[in-house]
Amino acid sequence: MKSLLIEKANTAVLREVPIPEPEEGQVRLRVEYVGICGSDLHYFFEGANGAFVVREPLVPGHELSGRVDLDPSGALAPGTPVTVHPARFGTPREGIEDAPHLWPGGSYLGSASTWPHTQGAASEYLVVESGMVRPLPTDLPVRRAVLAEPLAVALHALGKAGPVDGLDVLVTGSGPIGLMAVAAATAAGACVTATDVLAGPLERARALGAEATIDVSSETVQAGAYAVVLECSGVPVSISTALKAVRAGGTVVQVGMLPDDARPVNLAPFISKEVRYFGAFRFRDEIDAAVELLAANPRIENALTHEFALTDADEAFATARDSQRSGKVVFAL
Repeated sequence: MKSLLIEKANTAVLREVPIPEPEEGQVRLRVEYVGICGSDLHYFFEGANGAFVVREPLVPGHELSGRVDLDPSGALAPGTPVTVHPARFGTPREGIEDAPHLWPGGSYLGSASTWPHTQGAASEYLVVESGMVRPLPTDLPVRRAVLAEPLAVALHALGKAGPVDGLDVLVTGSGPIGLMAVAAATAAGACVTATDVLAGPLERARALGAEATIDVSSETVQAGAYAVVLECSGVPVSISTALKAVRAGGTVVQVGMLPDDARPVNLAPFISKEVRYFGAFRFRDEIDAAVELLAANPRIENALTHEFALTDADEAFATARDSQRSGKVVFAL
């Protein structure tokens, strides 16, 4: 089978490798779509995602959809359309029993955080544990289902804020995760405003349900106007904007990842307004709700803007890096 491997910064090669055989409790999938995430871009362009350095050839990809190829147990018939929860949870820890995504010792598809690396989905075939597989409802196309993982991230973040029906919600940063946050908050009944510094992402945010958009390169976000802010850019100045924009007693959820070093942020509004500030990391089981929402809301597929073959990986990564042109970029296998 063909498999895409990132060997080092700016070097991805397509290799022919053996088709994996599933063991007891596993399922082999024929992968059809793989989304390119921000972590995949870091691995390709920098050879590392934060502290996680590519030390052996890494197959990227943790956002995927496809069909069952072989289930030795017979529970899932060949051809069954599916997506995948990409996490293998680690060892339970006292105090976070209900947060398995935070347990130490776990792994995530397409990640250099483990040794050996946890290989991802950018291959024609993938073997995963049967508990990671999520069959799709009949009204959810396989192509749209590739958005289940990033939408689950957004739903997990939104859950930190509590019910948002009827509330004014600000989404800062309208990249792929920001777009999923717009979709999730809109579906939950919020009145959503989205920000970015580029016209392309703002246009896509409107297509996914944002009632208003703000180009923060030339416009100012109103202070104290939003009950909830979902900060999806991971840019320190945007965090300062989020803390200023949230109302007194409101909630800011940090969705966008930040570098692991000191960055300047204005925390004065955080104190004076008694803001609730939460971090949101990956997700627990929200991928099930994501599958349901994707089936019910075809409009979310508007986030998908480009498809590439594995043979065009360099162009795919470059396109995904260009947020003016692209929303979610996927490999179509």
